[in-house]
Amino acid sequence: MKIKYIVYTLLIVGIGALIFHRISENKAAKEDPKEKSGKKKPVNVTGIILKPEVFADNLSLSGSLEANEQIEIRSEVSGVVESINFTEGSSVTKGQVLFKVNDIELRAQLGKVKSAQSLASENERRAKLLLQKQAISLEEYDIASADFQSAKAETQLIQAQLGKTTVRAPFSGKIGLRYISKGTYVTPETVIANLVNTSQLKITFSIPEKYAAQMKINSSLSFTTSDSKEKYTAKIYAFEPGVDVASRTLKMRAIAQNPGGKLLPGTFAKVALPLEKVNDALLVPTEALIPIQNGKKIFIANGGKAKDIVVETGARTAKSILILSGLKAGDTILTSGVMSLKDGSPVKVKLQKN
Repeated sequence: MKIKYIVYTLLIVGIGALIFHRISENKAAKEDPKEKSGKKKPVNVTGIILKPEVFADNLSLSGSLEANEQIEIRSEVSGVVESINFTEGSSVTKGQVLFKVNDIELRAQLGKVKSAQSLASENERRAKLLLQKQAISLEEYDIASADFQSAKAETQLIQAQLGKTTVRAPFSGKIGLRYISKGTYVTPETVIANLVNTSQLKITFSIPEKYAAQMKINSSLSFTTSDSKEKYTAKIYAFEPGVDVASRTLKMRAIAQNPGGKLLPGTFAKVALPLEKVNDALLVPTEALIPIQNGKKIFIANGGKAKDIVVETGARTAKSILILSGLKAGDTILTSGVMSLKDGSPVKVKLQKN
């Protein structure tokens, strides 16, 4: 029995050795003779010759629409609403009466202070005559004069409060929903309605700090909204005096006309902001860029070998990206098969038209 087991063991070992030998021979047969001699086969890649061209850059940004003027209508004095003189959702003009607060108590107070003012005025007149006759001292006249001025100021104060009981539109615009009814007791904290001027709309957006030096007042831009593909135009009229340290962006604001009232405040806007035209821009296809830890690199062909170049990039389009530094006109940019390349790899380049 032991002999039988030994024979089986020897057969299994022999068969395993035969299989290993066969595998080794097949692997050796498949190896490239050039690779055995230490020479690598050139990698077939495609490329383009880098040429300067005109590039009209546009920044794509996100912004929001805001009303040119927007306020909450409130009463400056407390009291019961006597009349409401506007219709919800209607247009109002500057100076139009919107509502009136009951002023009966203020009118009574005005009558009282006016009587006091008349008496103080007469006392001041008499004191002046007596002073001229040296019948009273200057100090007594000053007291009478001060009483008159105080009564006069009290009258003006009540008149000012009476004026506040009639609330007028501070600018022309569209008034929204009202939150009170006739007879409501209102205070300065009570919101009556919102008044919005939508004949013009502001567009607020932010740009990266590297483009800040190119921004100019009165520059034009275009934008679309999320609910329409129609293009609108606007003009930049103001921007912040400095870059935001946290976001490294510069906040800007443009104004757009809205004669048809199609644009609504609060709407998202997709802004296309034109930048300065570059006459000798170097543009490379986006597929040529390879992300690395500290930026991006591009392979160029140099003496039949691939050479990696770290580049600084700028704006991009749908198919290409602007190169700010690292490349020069005339370089052969490798555009396909680059992911398997290493610096110094032999390449066989097939040029494409660009």
